[in-house]
Order: sequence, then C-alpha cells, then structure tokens
Amino acid sequence: MDLPQHTQDTRKPLTGRTSLVTGAAKRIGRHVALGLARAGANVIVHYGSAEVEAKEVADTIRASGVDAWTVQADLDDPQQAEALVDRSAEQAGPIDVLINNASIFPEGRLADCSAQDILANARINAVAPFLIARAVARQGRQAAIVNFLDARMVDHDPLHVPYNLSKRMLLSLTKMMALEFAPRVRVNAVAPGVILAPVGKDEESYLAKLVTSNPLQRIGTVDQVLDAVMFLLQNEFITGQVLYVDGGRHMKGSVYGG
Repeated sequence: MDLPQHTQDTRKPLTGRTSLVTGAAKRIGRHVALGLARAGANVIVHYGSAEVEAKEVADTIRASGVDAWTVQADLDDPQQAEALVDRSAEQAGPIDVLINNASIFPEGRLADCSAQDILANARINAVAPFLIARAVARQGRQAAIVNFLDARMVDHDPLHVPYNLSKRMLLSLTKMMALEFAPRVRVNAVAPGVILAPVGKDEESYLAKLVTSNPLQRIGTVDQVLDAVMFLLQNEFITGQVLYVDGGRHMKGSVYGG
C-alpha cells in the first residue's frame, strides 16, 4: 500500500511525512536525516549519547523549514528500543518513515569473541531495529521502513564476526517483516559497501586500501547511500528488497577486503 497521501511538491516528495532516523547525530545517519528534511519530511533525530551533535542536526533541519525533534534511547536496552516509537510520537505524532541506521561495529574474531560480544551486537544491530519497526507497524497505518545492512554480510569477515552475524540476522528479519507487516508497511534495506572509514581509523589510508576491492574500483559516497534510501522510500511497489550500494563488491565473495 502507498504511504499516507499528502499534498506534494515534486521536488520534496516527503512533504508532510514524519520520519524517525536512529543514530542520526553523526556520519551516514546524520546525512540521511538532513536528506529527508530536504525532501520535505519532518525528522525525529534519535541519538544514544551524542546529545550535542543531535541537537545541532535538529537545528539545521529546522532552519531548512521543517520540524525536528531529538529523542534519546539506549538501543542496547530492548525496553528503551521498544518504547522509542511511542516516545517519539508523543512529540511528533505518528511515524510515516523509519530509518534503522544505528549500529555498533566492534572488532571480534571467531577464535576469541565472547558470548556477550555476540549478544551485544545482536541487541543493537538486529533486535533493536526489529522492535522499533514492529512498533511502527503496530500504529496500524501505512509506513515505509529502511533498515541498514552491510555489504560485507554476504562474505566472510574474520575481523568482525559478531557484527557480521548481527547484520545477517537483520537481513532475515527484513524479509520476515516485509511479509508480515504487509500490506500497510513496506520494509526494505540498503547494504552500503566502502563509504566511510570506521570510527578511529584514518579515513584516507583506510579507504585507499579498499578502493580496488569492488568491480567499479572506487569508493562510494554518503550521497549515493542517501539516493538508495530515497529510491526505496518513493517506489511504493517495492518491499522485502536489499539494495547494495557497494560498487558490486557483494558479487565477489571470498574474504571481505580481498
């Protein structure tokens, strides 16, 4: 089913819709939140601990002429994740668009990762997005959801085993939710490849090592990720799909980075 009908400026296809972006204070989440605002959406800026940055994003969004709110939740706590939609709706009204962007990306090898490492990644990277998406579906209205996966999930990534497992879990949940939340709610995903260096890594040297790892032999941009998100939000006959934004890297298989 289509999203709720609003009077639309074709240059701003999300005019009148309210979006919730998790992890919207920094990096790709920030860029997506600002992009949704440029498309006319009102934006709820979720953050975990980056309060100052979240408020700066919200101020920038308001300056563009749409509404913005900030909401804090620790997505490592399932109760806080499950309550996020209701808490957001208290400020902004029902959610039309959900972007499940927030995640953690710790290193962890199969030989030495702990059960807690696996569970922590699962809680934040898979369980929280599921609980938030289910709360949106329980509103009983039309909505569109985009989950953030990772192109490396189809490869063997020996340095990030708990993370990789959690993203594979969210991949399965994306397809399950697309089936079970239909026809009111569409659920899709984007799977970025090499876009930004991980926090704590030198951007230039990290990306330089991986520039030839995909068939297109270049690094992707946050704008290209945003374009993929916008496509999935606007095409109202697509659900249950994963859009890889990785220069074709997922087709190569083998060990990630090879």
